[in-house]
Amino acid sequence: MADILTPALGESVAEATIGKWTKKAGDPVRKDEVLVELETDKVSLEVVAPVDGVLSEIRAADGETVTPGAVLGVVSEGASAAAAPKAEASKAEAPKAAEAPKAASTPSGETVAINVPTMGESVAEGSMGTWLKKSGDTVAKDELLVEIETDKVAVEVSAPAAGVLTIAAEAGATVTPGQQIGSIAASGAAAAPAAAPAAAAAPAATPAKGDAPHLSPAVQRVVAENNLDPKAIAATGPKGNITKADALAAIGSAAPKAAPAAAAPAAPRPDQPREERVKMTRLRQTIARRLKESQNTAAQLTTFNEVDMTEVMALRSQYKEVFEKRHGVKLGFMSFFTRAVVQALHEIPAVNAEIDGTDIIYKNHYDIGIAVGTEKGLVVPVLRDADQLSLAGIEKGIAALGKAARDGELTLDQLQGGTFTITNGGTYGSLMSTPILNSPQSGILGMHNIVQRPMAVNGEVKIRPMMYLALSYDHRIVDGKEAVTFLVRIKELLEDPARALLDL
Repeated sequence: MADILTPALGESVAEATIGKWTKKAGDPVRKDEVLVELETDKVSLEVVAPVDGVLSEIRAADGETVTPGAVLGVVSEGASAAAAPKAEASKAEAPKAAEAPKAASTPSGETVAINVPTMGESVAEGSMGTWLKKSGDTVAKDELLVEIETDKVAVEVSAPAAGVLTIAAEAGATVTPGQQIGSIAASGAAAAPAAAPAAAAAPAATPAKGDAPHLSPAVQRVVAENNLDPKAIAATGPKGNITKADALAAIGSAAPKAAPAAAAPAAPRPDQPREERVKMTRLRQTIARRLKESQNTAAQLTTFNEVDMTEVMALRSQYKEVFEKRHGVKLGFMSFFTRAVVQALHEIPAVNAEIDGTDIIYKNHYDIGIAVGTEKGLVVPVLRDADQLSLAGIEKGIAALGKAARDGELTLDQLQGGTFTITNGGTYGSLMSTPILNSPQSGILGMHNIVQRPMAVNGEVKIRPMMYLALSYDHRIVDGKEAVTFLVRIKELLEDPARALLDL
């Protein structure tokens, strides 16, 4: 006998709600097969079978609240353990229970569902990309089938087993974690999964029942924050329970009721000759939404300065070959700017802070976001603890993040938690810009193109490599004096790089 235990749920998470069991008592299970999903107020967790055997007992039913370490059920080890559950089953259910192990043992009749994986904290849905295979194609185990695009990262879905593919969610469809998007059947059983989409769609039409629907911690949080009426939310969860996706969907449907004038969106204008209409990707939609939210939330202001890059360029030119040979990475300008930014943040902590309601959170860590342009759009991976890195460490970190961004391999952790952002439009030839804050941060530094310009130096006109710098900041927390001081400090550290290296 092996107990199925509630796993650790993460820091500050004290309980979870049983989602839906994928097996019932008496069903055979395989080791590491997903049995049940737990929903917390932060993430969804999958609980797998600890051993091969039979699910002899379910102790926590769908919708119940459990704590870490609680016993959810029991698996009886070995094939012989199947006899007990079968004996306890009713006469009506006995034939079904007997057929389950038989079907599982027959390769040609086995069907494995392809489900949307958990896509990370606060990610409630994604958009299906283009399937690399079509229904009826034979696929190998772990072969990449499709990519699901969320508002943060792209998630790859591979074949859970070898067999024949049946697709249930077409390209462009919006899907949620745990939703079945297809299935794999062994050769000769491709027709069996065809009914799965229809069966999966049935629960969606089931309305919420009862005057007091059960709400999981995650759902309670969404309902409370958005002043939703639980009785008015259509439930698609097991036993008529409201899922987090149901609550999030209700937010959008509730808005038009509060503002009838905005209920009828303007019809898209007809396409003209030589025009092409392309739907925005989820990443591009998120970029647009977050940038507009940043403009609407913060009191944004931009201040400018210019920096003479003569000394930095000379230092880089003198040591770039030795630096690359010693550290295995090229010496660029970003490491000098990052070092200067970190030192300026030490001196002007308000630029490294954020507003939370009526509080100011001063951050004693320096995680610098580096804006990277990719084919799919702009992303901002975070270089952690930049104050503890050498120039070589900064260059290596930025190179690794840039490669991961271009290859679409960034993780959610690499995109969250930055305290300040640097964006370099100069790589594309930009002379000057006013960057938009990466909310909830309070500052972003814009680098621009280096241009040879005539400058007055000690009473003489000389040609110097000059770069405009732009600091956009949240005027609610950063005063003009602090912003100008911050930018002047960066200018001083770049025009005399020895000061940064000597921490002066």
